[in-house]
Amino acid sequence: MASPLTEGEVVRVRASGKVNLVLRSGPRRPDGYHTLATVFQAVSVYDELDARWAGPGQFSVAVQGEQADLVPTDDTNLALRAAKLLARRFGSEELGCALTIRKAIPVTGGMAGGSADAAAALLACSVLWDLDTAPDDLVTLGTRLGADVPFCLTGGTALGSDRGDRLAPVLSRGTYHWVLAFSEGELSTPAVFGRFDELRRDDAAALEVPAGLLNALIAGDPASLGACLVNDLEPAALSLRPGLQQVLAAGRDLGALGGIVSGSGPTVAFLVGDESAAIDLSVGLASHGICRSVKRVYGPVPGVRLIS
Repeated sequence: MASPLTEGEVVRVRASGKVNLVLRSGPRRPDGYHTLATVFQAVSVYDELDARWAGPGQFSVAVQGEQADLVPTDDTNLALRAAKLLARRFGSEELGCALTIRKAIPVTGGMAGGSADAAAALLACSVLWDLDTAPDDLVTLGTRLGADVPFCLTGGTALGSDRGDRLAPVLSRGTYHWVLAFSEGELSTPAVFGRFDELRRDDAAALEVPAGLLNALIAGDPASLGACLVNDLEPAALSLRPGLQQVLAAGRDLGALGGIVSGSGPTVAFLVGDESAAIDLSVGLASHGICRSVKRVYGPVPGVRLIS
């Protein structure tokens, strides 16, 4: 297969992280998954991925940036798995690639960093290898890699059902400003779901997205949206990492419109009214010394995009 790029040229892709505005979970299913009802919003914290040609059948990944030492570079790496899956499905044995990931999305932080990298690899390699793929083809492959990968490909604001991988766009007006509080250490998604199963009551809430949340998005009303944020996994995450309760309390005391553990955590996302409020909250949280770092972001933003 002839390359449309000369040897040494690179395809560069940027992929965004996400927060779950609402995450409702049912009990564990016989297939090991949980049925979810969730609303994703892609936010402006990004990983970048470079893809270069390598020899036939040669695949590698290197990781740079924040928490790079926590990201595997063997066949468990989702971006590497994505590249190999794409090559098997649409390519040939002549394909290979060398991937470089620059991390900014927290690792195992509840913001779909690994899924974002997988989505980035699907797009980057499809361009690098000049494959005849449509966006829906990449989404279909993404579902085989992880429940969050389809959303990481599309971005924006979307309702997720089943495992979270069946998506429907959600009308959202305006821009929402968030302050992310990153914690030391990570939380394993399987561990959080396991604790959720232990804590879950028989009378747990139905898998419904609050109507008030959808109305708030339509109206572009951050105050109403902040009051509707909910995450069924939050009690499990707090049980495993009790210190997160202090972070949530501090953010609310400092004026956040709403605060929530993002996905399975341990990242905590605080919604504020505007950029000025985001600056004030980030300074206040940093002064408390209760988190590894803070970052101001906004959403919704697109999913994976070519940079070069």
